Amino acid sequence: MSGATPIDRGLLDAVTLEARASARKRMNRNFHAAASDRCNRLLNAVEPDSYIAPHRHLDPAKDEVFVVLRGRFGVAIFDDKGGVTRTHVLSAGGDCMGVDIVHGTWHTLVSLEPGSVFLEAKGGPYAPLAQAERPSWAPAEGAPEAAAYLERLRRLFG
Repeated sequence: MSGATPIDRGLLDAVTLEARASARKRMNRNFHAAASDRCNRLLNAVEPDSYIAPHRHLDPAKDEVFVVLRGRFGVAIFDDKGGVTRTHVLSAGGDCMGVDIVHGTWHTLVSLEPGSVFLEAKGGPYAPLAQAERPSWAPAEGAPEAAAYLERLRRLFG
C-alpha cells in the first residue's frame, strides 16, 4: 500500500522479534523518513530485561507521547534528586493506555511483560541526549549497577 504503513499484528511481531534478538532487548521501527524530520513517529518494542535509563528532554519541542499497542509498561516520573513522584501502569486496552510527557520531565519506562510495544511521537529532529538530560542519580545504560536499578524500578509496579 503506497503512502500508508499498516500497524498490524505482523508488524508488532516483527519488531518484537528484532527486540528479542538485540543486545539492548529493544528495537525501534521508525515511520519518519529521516532523523532530521520535524516529527519523529516510531514503534518501540521493549522486552522486560531492557533498561531505559531515566532521562529528560530539555528542548521545548520535545514533549513526547507514548501509547501502548501491546503488553504493559510502567512509567516512572522523578524529581530532580531521583525521587519517584508518580508512577503509571500503561496497558493496551487497559484503563490507562498512554501518557503525554512534557519536556523537562525526568522519566523512564519499564517493560512489564514480553512482547510489549508502544507507539511514540515527539518533535524532531532526533538529537542524542545531552549531559544535562542524563541524571547523576541513576546508572547509565550498560553500567554494572543498571540491572539492580532496573529491578528496583520494576518493583514499583508490583
